[in-house]
Amino acid sequence: MRKLAGALAALAALAWAGAPAAQDWPKQRPVTLVVGFGPGASTDIIARLVAPKLGEALGQSFVVENRGGAGGNIAAQQVKRAAPDGYTFFVTSVAYAVNPSLYANAGYDPLKDFVPVILASSTPNLITVHPSVPAHNLQELIALARNEKLAYASSGIGTTTHLSMERIKTASKVDITHVPFQPAQAVTAAVGGQTQVSSTSMPPAVPQVKAGKLRPIAVTSARRSPALPDVPTVNEQGFSNFDDLTWFGFFAPAGTPPEVVGRMNAEINRALDAPEVKERLAQLGFDFRRNTPAEFAAFLKEEVVKWAQAVKDSGAKAD
Repeated sequence: MRKLAGALAALAALAWAGAPAAQDWPKQRPVTLVVGFGPGASTDIIARLVAPKLGEALGQSFVVENRGGAGGNIAAQQVKRAAPDGYTFFVTSVAYAVNPSLYANAGYDPLKDFVPVILASSTPNLITVHPSVPAHNLQELIALARNEKLAYASSGIGTTTHLSMERIKTASKVDITHVPFQPAQAVTAAVGGQTQVSSTSMPPAVPQVKAGKLRPIAVTSARRSPALPDVPTVNEQGFSNFDDLTWFGFFAPAGTPPEVVGRMNAEINRALDAPEVKERLAQLGFDFRRNTPAEFAAFLKEEVVKWAQAVKDSGAKAD
């Protein structure tokens, strides 16, 4: 009986402790959105599009704090240690799901140390070739790779642009040399002919495609991209189960009250659905569909498994 009474008392204390945060949130002080990358990065842009909308809706300041380094790991470790009271959130990219497999010690468990709040937006990766390359689809590119030595530019080791191309190489059993660049430089290298092939995110590549400086071969999402509706998916070209996205999401420290997570989800959904925000996202090549914390959590579990396998197959290591 004493053990039962003690357990009930502990549960009551926990419930009482969480109640003020859920009831009063966010009246007590400004809310910090810790972004895992530097100013101007896609993750930062999304956080800054959403922050003022949250402020208007909830009557409190939402402050964006950039904490770049180690592919988002430094920010993840910071938010992991934060009090789960609804006043600190983590804004990051798909690197969140990749890094625990890519780094010897990312410093967090993606399925235990945080609560998924919302999948804020996503964009497929884009496979392109220099116009001088005699390949107009993925099968022609693979056939060319079997007879010639080719190289592809990506946005860096362990990025989804790298791992997506490695998945294609593994499935088709071809060897195309990987040349990692910084994200913006990868597109520049492809345009300049430093590599015959490139695998990059959509935003920096689409203008070069429309200018005729790169030829699009495939998008890595399950559906075609509205930004380039005439470009077929990888799945349409003889592959299966490809839905590789560069995505961006909001997370809270584990233990954050469900009421707070639910309210944040509702308000971010509303903010991202605002016409001016949707227009800006579309300009960047980002896609957004309303989703719940539970839906994001289910998606995240699949992502962690998929990218762990891709990292293993590629042999990629970040440290």
